[in-house]
Amino acid sequence: MKHPGTGPIGRGRQMTTIYDVASRAGVSPATVSRVFNGTKVSPEKVEAVRRAAAELDFTPNRAARTLRRRSAEVIALVIPDIENPYFTEMARGVEDVASEAGYSVVLCNSDSQLEKEQTYLQIAVAENMAGVIIATASPTTELDGILATGRPVVAVDRATRYDLDGVVMANREAAIAATSSLVEAGYRRIAYIGGPEDIDTAADRAAGWREALAGTQDDIETLQRFSTYRVEGARAAMEELLALPEPPDAVVAGNNLIGVGAIQVLTERGLTPPAFGVAVVGSLPFTTLSPTAVTMVRLPARHMGTTAARLLLERIAGDAQPARTVVLRGELHRASASR
Repeated sequence: MKHPGTGPIGRGRQMTTIYDVASRAGVSPATVSRVFNGTKVSPEKVEAVRRAAAELDFTPNRAARTLRRRSAEVIALVIPDIENPYFTEMARGVEDVASEAGYSVVLCNSDSQLEKEQTYLQIAVAENMAGVIIATASPTTELDGILATGRPVVAVDRATRYDLDGVVMANREAAIAATSSLVEAGYRRIAYIGGPEDIDTAADRAAGWREALAGTQDDIETLQRFSTYRVEGARAAMEELLALPEPPDAVVAGNNLIGVGAIQVLTERGLTPPAFGVAVVGSLPFTTLSPTAVTMVRLPARHMGTTAARLLLERIAGDAQPARTVVLRGELHRASASR
């Protein structure tokens, strides 16, 4: 089930978690986890936690608890591009929560390669890591092996074909907001550059762009480009769009690095925003432009990381409720400069 919003994690039915127990007992979630994992904790805190758990009818999953006793207090975070500030910001959120709970985080960069991704998942099992948070390299990512070990896995940024906890962005809505802002600013021929079409973030953002422009452009498909989520791919796509017989006068960039690549090409052509409209789904990590010249739908990457880490810690502590999907929303920042 999906739970929209950027506030506390929603649930279809209210079930007690370690955070509820911690609040009732007056201790940290890390202390609750240690009590149920058999780690040494003062007798007073053990009593407070067990009393709160009894009052709230909280019973951690026994099989999961047995596994955790054998596991190292280490979490693997597998991401597709360590050079993308979006993922490093997410990693910071994961580390903040994990560290507070007494866990270390191992950062694994898959480079969007399935082989590297599988290697890291195998290492997580071999090193007895407690769980995995993963932004998958591809829709075909295989998680059967690690899930078969009983270790919890939380998906971030991208949906998977598995029934497991996930934290994603409201991608379609973000693209609608970005595109609509350009329409309202007076641009009439608005292109879209996204990442690989088989990645749901790129496909959903493209769908939002098309929805916002529905009925306004007969040749809308000629203005759509799927590339990579990197600067080089965006540059090539922007060059193609500008070479069209009837080029666009604005572009929606499907992520932060696509925005950088597109702006580089536009600047080289003397089309610096707002002469040419630019809206980015994400925050520009580096640019010589004034931030007021570009519309951005800022995505809460750090909050995604903290939310994913909390979900994983709940599973590590034995939470056995149905899988949850948390949907986080971006924040629109319109360009203030005029054409």
